[in-house]
Amino acid sequence: MVARTKKPAAAAGRLAGRRIIITGGAVGIGRATADLFVAEGAKVALLDRDATAVTRAAKALGVTGHVADVADEVAVRRAVDAAAKAMGGIDGVVNAAGVTTMQPFADTDITTWRRMLDVNATGTFLVCHAALPWLQKAKAATIVNIASGQALRPGAGGVAYGASKAAVLMFTKGIALELAPSIRANVVCPGATDTPMSRSAMLGLPKAKLKAFIDANYAMKRFAAAGEIAAGILFLTSAESSFVTGVALPVDGGRSFH
Repeated sequence: MVARTKKPAAAAGRLAGRRIIITGGAVGIGRATADLFVAEGAKVALLDRDATAVTRAAKALGVTGHVADVADEVAVRRAVDAAAKAMGGIDGVVNAAGVTTMQPFADTDITTWRRMLDVNATGTFLVCHAALPWLQKAKAATIVNIASGQALRPGAGGVAYGASKAAVLMFTKGIALELAPSIRANVVCPGATDTPMSRSAMLGLPKAKLKAFIDANYAMKRFAAAGEIAAGILFLTSAESSFVTGVALPVDGGRSFH
């Protein structure tokens, strides 16, 4: 049930010279992606609403950090422009910022519903929209948005979250159609991943119940490590996926078919 840990492959410079914004870059999948991208030669700018965490992460990686709640249009535009100026442009965006909840539909109030949509769906839109003028100036620009396995297959207690992530998926397909061929846009749909957000959402679940859930829903019978999701994001950001756009890539341990 635990996430796999293994020594990462040697860096191959797959993102040498690329300038990438990563939202939610202070922790979880965003931070794992930042670690990998820096190792692969990218210039990176982290965006996160947690000022302390993003400052710490940026310092550790030797990159720039910018404070913004992705649901705040003014803050997003300010942070994206600052990141672009710091890096000398933007070649790619990774939208990893997100919030989650595990709540039955009957207990979901309008505040929770709106927060899921504001951060997960509207936040993704705002960052992409703010970055677009910069991406249009770049060569082989990429967008990778993070949805969820629940965008492909619903799960109990995930109505608001799943709806917000399904919106991310269809939004990504739409911009892939409109922005091709100069900008590629794809979406990664992670399964259960060992991150602070996931641990918080599942806090209080008995271990036996959690194991039963993983065993019943995941062919791999475990959580993913954040680095395993980052590897999929790297593929869709690198030239290795140069003929791939509008794709929803499940990195979900078999949940979407199991």
